[in-house]
Amino acid sequence: MPYSILPTPRRSHSLINKRRWRRKKIKIFGALVTAGFIFFIFGLVALIFAFGFYARELPSPNKLKERNVEQATKILDRHGALLYDVYGDQNRTLVKLDQVPEELKKATIAIEDKNFYKHKGFDLWGYARVIREIIFERKFTGGSTLTQQLVKNSLLSPERTITRKIKEFILAVQIERKFSKDEILQIYLNEVPYGGTAWGVEAASNLYFGKHVSKLSLVEAAILAGLPQKPTTYSPFGSNPKSYIDRTKDVLRRMKEDGYITGEEEEKAIEELAKVKFSAPSQNIKAPHFSLYVRERLVEKYGEKLVLEGGLRVTTSLDLKIQEMAQKIVTDEINKPENKRLRVGNGAAIIQDPKTGEILAMVGSKNYFDKSYDGQVNVSTSLRQPGSAIKPINYVTGFKNGYTPATMFLDMRTDFGTGYKPVNYDGRDHGPQQIRFALGNSYNIPAVKMLAVNGVQAMIDTAKDMGINTFTNPDRYGLSLTLGGGEVKLIELTNAFSVFANGGKRVDPATILKVSDSNGKVLEEFKPKDGQQVLTPQHAFLITNILSDKNAKLAAFGSYGVSILSVPGHDVAVKTGTTDDKRDNWTFGFSSSYTLGIWTGNNDNASMHPSLSSGITGAAPIWHRIMSELLKGKPNEPFKRPDKIVSLQVDAVSGMKPGPNTTKTRSELFASWQVPQREDDTRVKVRICKPTGLLASESCEAAGLAIDKVFFVLKDPYTERFNPSFKYCKPCPPTKVDNNYYNPSGEEKPVVTITTPSNGATVGSNFTVTAKITTPYTVTKVEFYFDGSLYSTITNSPYSAEFSLAGAGNHQITVKAFDSAGSSGESSINVNVN
Repeated sequence: MPYSILPTPRRSHSLINKRRWRRKKIKIFGALVTAGFIFFIFGLVALIFAFGFYARELPSPNKLKERNVEQATKILDRHGALLYDVYGDQNRTLVKLDQVPEELKKATIAIEDKNFYKHKGFDLWGYARVIREIIFERKFTGGSTLTQQLVKNSLLSPERTITRKIKEFILAVQIERKFSKDEILQIYLNEVPYGGTAWGVEAASNLYFGKHVSKLSLVEAAILAGLPQKPTTYSPFGSNPKSYIDRTKDVLRRMKEDGYITGEEEEKAIEELAKVKFSAPSQNIKAPHFSLYVRERLVEKYGEKLVLEGGLRVTTSLDLKIQEMAQKIVTDEINKPENKRLRVGNGAAIIQDPKTGEILAMVGSKNYFDKSYDGQVNVSTSLRQPGSAIKPINYVTGFKNGYTPATMFLDMRTDFGTGYKPVNYDGRDHGPQQIRFALGNSYNIPAVKMLAVNGVQAMIDTAKDMGINTFTNPDRYGLSLTLGGGEVKLIELTNAFSVFANGGKRVDPATILKVSDSNGKVLEEFKPKDGQQVLTPQHAFLITNILSDKNAKLAAFGSYGVSILSVPGHDVAVKTGTTDDKRDNWTFGFSSSYTLGIWTGNNDNASMHPSLSSGITGAAPIWHRIMSELLKGKPNEPFKRPDKIVSLQVDAVSGMKPGPNTTKTRSELFASWQVPQREDDTRVKVRICKPTGLLASESCEAAGLAIDKVFFVLKDPYTERFNPSFKYCKPCPPTKVDNNYYNPSGEEKPVVTITTPSNGATVGSNFTVTAKITTPYTVTKVEFYFDGSLYSTITNSPYSAEFSLAGAGNHQITVKAFDSAGSSGESSINVNVN
């Protein structure tokens, strides 16, 4: 049968489905195109509407060529004394574009807007990036062209909103239509802020380098080009005067990437970057580190333009009289000859009201205006290692975990694994030490054991609760964290000590009390808060009590050191700290009204003198002088003892509840829910045999030589957890029984037993006599007699004598023993010599 040319029914059905799907896809595509077109039209209409709506109230681009009237922001101390006038346009000098070096133009375009000469005022890719960050990262960042930045700085307010972004876009388009690219660049270079009082490149060049802009080198041009993004942050005269370095490197890298400079020119400029000399900053500022710190906080909140031009009136927490007193003492002490010998080059101080958090003084260095040692660096906000000053946070973590001031740790060399064997500052071990004395004397080994028991994460959590934000990943730290192995800021650690002074409540540092605008409208006002209870009042008080206990410090610091760490007539609590490498030296202390933190060292991390730098040199004398001035003429304010603090007697060594063998006790304070329950079991009473010190046997008891003796057997929380078989005892209790025979008569004199030969034995002319001597004392000598005549004297065990006799017959052998008590004993046998 011939094949049919008609398709089978199944094949026909498949072809029909494919045709239907093709028609469906065409319809879907058409619908998408139509929807896209409608969306485009709708967007275009919306954009036109937005243009029309927002353009009604926009300033004219012509204002770019008008000079604005600006008002200085005034930063005042808490009593109204002027600290700093922050102003802008008073230090502006206009220049034409041909007076600006090509390096500065290119550097500005490279870092701010690489497509400046190509776009029409906006960057679509930049907007796409902004949209992505808003959607996926939930943050509103920049995407502005150089033209839009000009609009933001010169025509609009600095708030970061969608509305302002639309206005910025509209004005940028208008400006691009009205002015040429070179005109826009010229206006930009004359209008934008470069930090401090410098607006425009000419003022900035004079401020930072003391020269006209036309004389700038490549590296100087790159420095200036990097400033406008964050003038307060990147300014070499700001609170972090080294931050411009990385920013300048970014500028040079972008210039190389865009072909403005070669790789060789980039490397040469980076080498010159380290050698750049800046002009001396203006000295028309009081409390400069504090004033600049406050200015940064204002810029973060209100924007650069409003702070520099808006005429704000800012009342701060600083007390200028206290600030000047503290600054003078820091400078005077650092400049003393003894500190020169100690190789101490700089100092810093923070004074805080612990109840409100208000910063009353901030001394960032011994002299802000001294450039010989980077005096502009604010050490009070810089990261440094705290040494032992961090220990109270570790110990209060232990209190949270159930330990108490009476908990005993064994201060003895310990290998904590991986070869970590910390030592105390004096190189000695101090045996059993209760926390009160371990913390008071700042012994290192007990502190490391405390951290091992607590866990590093627990200490980091407590530190964070107390306001220290620089301890992050616990994997970065080991047990050395309690000895200062993690970096902190002076301002934050001072605030943490304020938590102790404030009954366990944390109140964050406050520097701004009130901000008003140029019309007198209050923009913000500080209201003291009760604070967050991050420690129980009882645990905070116990740390305070230890740090204010002079007796607890006496062993390590001596009477002179204790006097440096106290203020006569006033209750103060103090803790010192010195890093192992002697690069940082600290003292923190507080009364009920003031918390004072002091740092001394060197900005370049050079070590101080290794044999002289200690807890009572460097920082401690500065602390003593400043705190004495703060409390002068004021009544004493005792630290408030909270409820649920009880005083109990504890064993003076173990810190436990006194037991039947306790011989000495002392008084200690406890949170009422943490009083000792465990009776002292460190004193073990054992029945021993007095002559040997072994466990007493029946014969020793029968002889009346058995006595009771108490042995110390000590463990601490660290050994109990990590080394249960360990025990510390010198001497330790005996484990073996004394199996010696003792004279039942009970007489404490040597008992002589002739073991060989036996009584009445027949011996040859040459024979050996051996004796066993039993005595509670030391055998001094043993004499052997032949028929009443001394034959031999032995002084060491074994007690044996060789006899060689010529005559036969019966003879008497006598052995006589003498001991260290002056007693003697003897025994005799008869032998037949054959």
